[in-house]
Amino acid sequence: MTVIDFTAFIGRLATTSGETILPFFRTSLSVDNKSNAHEFDPVTEADRAAEALMRRLIKANFPQHGIVGEEFGNEREDADYVWVLDPIDGTKSFISGFPLWGTLIALLHKGTPVFGMMHQPFIRERFYGDSGSANYQGPLGERKLAVRRCASLAEATSFTTSPLLMNAADREVFGRVERAVRLSRYGGDCYSYCMLAAGHLDLVVETELKPYDIAALIPIITGAGGVVTTWDGKPAQNGGRIIAAGDPRVHEAAMKLLNS
Repeated sequence: MTVIDFTAFIGRLATTSGETILPFFRTSLSVDNKSNAHEFDPVTEADRAAEALMRRLIKANFPQHGIVGEEFGNEREDADYVWVLDPIDGTKSFISGFPLWGTLIALLHKGTPVFGMMHQPFIRERFYGDSGSANYQGPLGERKLAVRRCASLAEATSFTTSPLLMNAADREVFGRVERAVRLSRYGGDCYSYCMLAAGHLDLVVETELKPYDIAALIPIITGAGGVVTTWDGKPAQNGGRIIAAGDPRVHEAAMKLLNS
């Protein structure tokens, strides 16, 4: 069975999850804090409802597949095909009324992400890829995604969701990259990676990511011609400290600073 066999079903997951989430957006919804520490890690009724719906659809259509999800844990992680779900990546933006969030849907085959989609139902945009190619679909139509060339950090635009999400040591190391780039911006969560794939920025540096934060974005970035790894150059699908770049020269230069 090939990834192409799953394309229509992934579109259905995106559509139905979006229909579930949108009625909650920009409303007075209840917010719970998942963190036991001092950090604020919000989850909403929309997160839970969308993931529950996607899980039901997957189990009904592919009962032999595994599922890894942010809200309801992992099932059959050792299956050949595993779905990795983040119903709302960017919940802090979601609860603040900003549309810089999206639903992340990844399909892994024997541990490797082979298809990923980021769906933003409010803006009606989809970014999706299979590592060989990546595409955009939205109000302005459809087009191929392609990263842009960037020769050096001095010419690069860099994003991270927030340095405050990094521990003190990582934040200090990240500062080396931030001082080296032309422009450093904060925010975006999954949107930053999609804008990198679309050729609008050059570098994304993050820490403390979970598999469901990054797995769907890997085939999009690599399909658009970009590079995404951990800070030490290993595969990114398990999360952790992540660096994504449109140009391998920028990736190499940022890696040197992060590891020096």
